[in-house]
Amino acid sequence: MKKFMLIAVTFFLFLSQLFAGTVTGKVNFTGTAPVNEKISMNADPVCSSLHATPVFTETVLANDNKTLKNVFVYVKEGLEGKTFPTPSTPVTIDQKGCQYIPHVFGIQVNQTLEIVNSDSTLHNIHALPEKNKQFNLGMPLQGMKLNKKFDTPEVMAKFKCDVHPWMNAYVGVLPHPYFSVTGTDGTFEIKDLPAGEYTVEAWHEKYGTQTQKITVVEGSSSVDFTFNG
Repeated sequence: MKKFMLIAVTFFLFLSQLFAGTVTGKVNFTGTAPVNEKISMNADPVCSSLHATPVFTETVLANDNKTLKNVFVYVKEGLEGKTFPTPSTPVTIDQKGCQYIPHVFGIQVNQTLEIVNSDSTLHNIHALPEKNKQFNLGMPLQGMKLNKKFDTPEVMAKFKCDVHPWMNAYVGVLPHPYFSVTGTDGTFEIKDLPAGEYTVEAWHEKYGTQTQKITVVEGSSSVDFTFNG
């Protein structure tokens, strides 16, 4: 009986992947975007020397085509009971130019997060999750690297730097690989999602969340979101 069940589950997973689809879309933006705050880095001469032009916070980045950058889009419901391998390739967050790069990103549960300090000044990365363990790591040396992992799904967890208070970033921790972040054209793509019915959520730092239900079939499905400024 157990052998039969194993064969059935394996066959189901094979069919799910065989009829997997790609979810594409974009995050539209209407209204007027707020003016992001200009960052003063004068407190740290190293930081200020790294920028020839003014630097602004990344709270709302409205693109020229009336879309939003840095929206985290992911499958919220529909994958319950399924398991997915943990990627062996780490995800990197860099402290470069006295900013966190990237500002918004995703990672899988137990996937390695590689934290890098590319600046010749002291940084610390202070993680403030609510479901995972917090950590606060000093990184005084240029080129220094540290590794951490999150063991519980959480959308979203915040990072901040206690040395440079303007530095912040956000990570979505998921038990699966079906997530994306919008770029400078406001689009996203979630590949190889097994056929089925799902709830997809879009998260933005200022404007909160929106959800939509979609049905994924073999080929391509699309879903758009709209945030109002």
